[in-house]
This record gives sequence, structure tokens and C-alpha cells, in this order.
Amino acid sequence: MFKVITLNNISPVGLQRLEPDSYDMDGTTDTADVVLLRSANMHEMEVPENLKAVGRAGAGVNNIPVDKFSALGIPVFNTPGANANAVKELVVAGLLMSARNLVQSWDYTRQLTSEGAALSKEVEAAKKQFAGYELPGRTLGVVGLGAIGRQVARVALDLGMKVIGYDPGLTISGAWQLPAEIQQAASVDELMAKSDMVTFHVPLNEHTRDLLDEKRIRLLKKGATVLNFAREGIVNNAATLAALESDQLHAYVCDFPAAELRGCSKVISLPHLGASTREAEENCAVMVVDQVREYLEYGNISNSVNFPDAQLPRSEGYRLAVANSNVPNMVGQIATYLADAGLNIIDMLNKSRGDLAYTLVDTDGNLPEEVAQKIRDIDGVLSVRTL
Repeated sequence: MFKVITLNNISPVGLQRLEPDSYDMDGTTDTADVVLLRSANMHEMEVPENLKAVGRAGAGVNNIPVDKFSALGIPVFNTPGANANAVKELVVAGLLMSARNLVQSWDYTRQLTSEGAALSKEVEAAKKQFAGYELPGRTLGVVGLGAIGRQVARVALDLGMKVIGYDPGLTISGAWQLPAEIQQAASVDELMAKSDMVTFHVPLNEHTRDLLDEKRIRLLKKGATVLNFAREGIVNNAATLAALESDQLHAYVCDFPAAELRGCSKVISLPHLGASTREAEENCAVMVVDQVREYLEYGNISNSVNFPDAQLPRSEGYRLAVANSNVPNMVGQIATYLADAGLNIIDMLNKSRGDLAYTLVDTDGNLPEEVAQKIRDIDGVLSVRTL
């Protein structure tokens, strides 16, 4: 029986996939085998002694101490793409709100108090100050071409825009999913110089913090619009505010309200609504639960942010799962202990990712606990599970 705790509300559509005979939803922070969460901060949380997996119902993992869990041999799962449509729709809304000055004009009309002919006259006299522009023919720069960035790029093309993208980590599979009309930028600076509007879809890390700063803002065309529905910190607020006040930027649309931006009429800030749809929450919950189950029950890994993907079809034998530091002769030592115990290897998979390696071994007999303990005692082994 696996004990599960949820640090945030996780959609019941996902949780109901955890069968009551195998999963106890009344786990505590002391006893949990699994932690499921959305935005809760785990950095100060005491790690349960029995913890085997962490599942984030969302894409970003800044709220999770991934390095700490890696050192303990615990995979952290996320759900890339599960909320992509929800974020894409919000980006489209941001494009339209900023281009047509919809927020400012709505705020103007809601404060009107006159009636009849006087109201009509007042509206006609004021509407020219809210005149906007149309999207077709303008260039949207997309920084980050993952699941969300690709969807944003495709819908921008459908709106008649030109699209230029930049992503140094773009995979071959990801590239195949991009329309041929999308221009590829060689650098962030090149993308900025060619964009009328720019949108960010990258994680926040040491390489992306202040990715849009004062220097790069100056590269943008005068009157450009910036959209940030990725993470706070990717866009430098002080530099952006200065550019808005000098009319270098037309608008800043973001999902992260900040005190220093409050009161600026050219800022549209939303209360972190990117994935706040019923559909996105359900998709994320189902995806993360299925991934955690596959790992706990079969040892297979997909969409882990710290472990390699590892898929080994289950044989008729017994399964051993080992996480260890990515150093030479680990598999050899494991195989030696299995041989000494008289166990024959039916099938095996070894994958690595950076400093971590992960091995699945199917044997023709059950692994005695004393042999499992010997493998745990190998220098560099982080965790051992028998399935």
C-alpha cells in the first residue's frame, strides 16, 4: 500500500485513478511514499523517510528542491504540455488585449456616469485615445518552443502574423511539430531585433533570469509589446517599467502582478491564470498520476525533470530498480551481486541523465533482502526498489 499526500487541491479526475486497494490517500508528511502538488513550496519541507516520488501537476518545478531529491534517488515528475492549450489561449487573449487597448478602454467606460446623448458624445470624443492595431503582418517572437511555445506559434500564424522562434534546446521531435513558415533565430538578440511582439515560454533558471533586460529591450522595435506567461523573473520589471514610461514599449502583459508595476496603465497583469481552467487541471492531474503509478508499480519513468526516461516492458520475472550516481562499473557491480545470489537476468535497461543513472533489471527469481541491501551499500547507489 502506497501512502499519498497532496499539498494542493489535485483534480479528483486524476486522484480517482489511484486504486484504493493500492493507494492510501490519508498519508502524512512523516509516512508518505508519494507527494502530489501544484504550487506548494517544498523547499523547507521535511522529506518523508519513505518518499519514493514527487509529482507536480504542472510544468514548472521552481517550488521543488529538485537537487535535494536527486541526491536521494527520488524522481520528480511534471506534466509538460498538459496545460499548453490553456496557456496558449491566455497568450492569444494577451495579444488582443494589448493590440486593441481593451483593458484601458473597458476601464474608461466602466467609470462613465453620463446618460443618453451626453454619454454617446463623451464616448465618441474619447475613443480615439484607445485606437489600437491589427495583428496580421506583425512579427511575434516566441522564446522557447516547447509544448506551449509551439502552440502559440501555430495560432499566431493562423491570426496572420509572422513568427520567429528561438530555442537552443529544441529537439528533433519538437522541430518536426513546427510549421515550416516559422523563422528560426540564431540568438535571443536576433529575435528581439525582428519582433513587434515577444512572448516567453521558458523555465526560470540561472540562464533565463532577467532574460529580457534593459539592453535587450532596446533591441525591440519601438512600440513593441512583451508578454510573459512563463515565470516571474524572466522579464526585468524595472527595465520594463522604464521602457513603458518612455514609450519604447507599448504594453507589458504578464501573469505575475508585481508591486513596482502597479498603477502603470500600460501593464496588464493577471493573477497567475495560465493553467487555471478545469480542463488543464484535469489534464495535469491525470498525467501526473499515471506517471507516478507507472513508476511505483513498474519502475518505468517518463517526464521526470531529474531522471532519464526509462521504459522496460514487464517480463514474467521479478524487477529491481536502482538509482545511482552516473559513474563507471555500477551495472557490473549490480550484476555481480545478482549472479552471486544465483539469479539470472531476463532483461535489463540502463539509462543516464547528467550525474544520475537508472537501471531496471528483471530476474528469474525474487531478490533476497540481504542482496538488495548489499546493492544499497555500493558507493554511489542512491535508492533501490524491488517490484
